[in-house]
Amino acid sequence: MRLERLNYDKIKIFLTTDDLRDRGLTKEDLWKDSLKVQQLFRDMMDEASVELGFEAHGPIAVEVYSLHAQGMVIIVSHSEEATELDDDFSDEYIEMQVKLDENFDIIYEFSSFEDIIQVSNYLFRKKVQDGMIIFYSEKYYLLLTDDQPFDIDDLVAILAEYGNPSTLTVHRLKEYGKVIIEQKAIEEIHHHFW
Repeated sequence: MRLERLNYDKIKIFLTTDDLRDRGLTKEDLWKDSLKVQQLFRDMMDEASVELGFEAHGPIAVEVYSLHAQGMVIIVSHSEEATELDDDFSDEYIEMQVKLDENFDIIYEFSSFEDIIQVSNYLFRKKVQDGMIIFYSEKYYLLLTDDQPFDIDDLVAILAEYGNPSTLTVHRLKEYGKVIIEQKAIEEIHHHFW
């Protein structure tokens, strides 16, 4: 589990499929309201409190993005609406508003183009040649399909060594970003830099 503070009242939590598996959960279990899911959320909020000083109390909004083969990104923010809670509820009471979204594209963000050059060398040796690279908001994004010549979990593990999974959609990146390489990005980079 990886935590990141986005601003004063919003955090991002990245859970890999291994994190879920270690807790006896699958992605599908997160859509259910079970004791294991509630415990997972409590654990995440406890860790966020310790690591980031983020206190989840009162109304919060939770956005869950399922990333194909990569795990999940969970955005937790304090709700802007201040509501008064009945005295019947303790201070531990959390009112959640949950939004679920699923993304089937493999999209990773990189802080520098050099990171993409490095990962492309490894991916090219594994027979990955396609992909698209987009520059958006001071970051580089590598977009891949899930139709790859080797195991998607292995691909995600390699990408995670050099970059971070992104919750941005292909449509947003294409509309607002600048396409650097539109097709066969891994092959192009390998050809020019290796």
